[in-house]
Amino acid sequence: MNSRNLKAQEFEAHPLTSFNTSFISQFDISPLEDFWFKGADDTNVHGFLMKPPAFDPAKKYPVVLCIHGGPQGMFSDRFLTGGFIHTMLTAPGYVAVFINPRGSQGFGELFMNQVSRDYGNRSYIDLMKGMDYVIATYPFIDKDKQAAIGASFGGYMVDWIMGHTDRFKCLVSHAGLFNLTSFYGTTEEVWFPAWDMGNTPWDESELYDKWSPCKFVKNFKTPTLVTQGEIDFRVNLSESLQLFTALQRQKIPSRLVVFPDEGHVISKHQNIVRWWKEIQRWFKLHLSN
Repeated sequence: MNSRNLKAQEFEAHPLTSFNTSFISQFDISPLEDFWFKGADDTNVHGFLMKPPAFDPAKKYPVVLCIHGGPQGMFSDRFLTGGFIHTMLTAPGYVAVFINPRGSQGFGELFMNQVSRDYGNRSYIDLMKGMDYVIATYPFIDKDKQAAIGASFGGYMVDWIMGHTDRFKCLVSHAGLFNLTSFYGTTEEVWFPAWDMGNTPWDESELYDKWSPCKFVKNFKTPTLVTQGEIDFRVNLSESLQLFTALQRQKIPSRLVVFPDEGHVISKHQNIVRWWKEIQRWFKLHLSN
């Protein structure tokens, strides 16, 4: 039989393994729920929402916005073993939101490329409109207890958020791009800034200044946890040090945690435990009241 003549309904998916079924059954893991909303330029933007364990629809829950890196990355419905694991954000009793803003993969070339030379614009608008949509749509979210967390480009966006809104009770920035000019001069992968900014800092100095969070320090107000690996060659430690200095000099509640034996991603088991403890302590401190 010619396989081209087979109809889709004649195929059924069957799991080949079930190694973790009994282990996972011991935990209350909520599924990721899709949602769509209108972002910048009235474009359709995708996101996920995850509820906390023992979810009670009659209660109000703090909400944590998680921002992926890249920016050419993508949140998807899959089991994560590193980075911002879905369930680690919801486990303390929070609703977590995972939005795929402009620059994300998986939604067409135009959607992905629209982040280039536009770093803090459409992506930022997509994220804020996504949070507005979530708060208006899900009555169990406490709009007065919002937090945001991100790494790499996600960390950049957290740094950008500091200078452009005070809607969040607290923030977590991991390996975030703070000064795009110094980032260009210290990263081991110059393709990213050259593509995202369209050129070098000496050819496009105004554009680098326009989208650098460091230019908006005087607007910073939000308590922020800053984390970084000391041997990070993608985003140099100096980016986080500049951010922390700016926060401290303005007496904004802040904490710096540096892992001397980690690179761009926190990957060693004991360090992962410490990292998540730091994150959850920070959220508890600022979202409990």
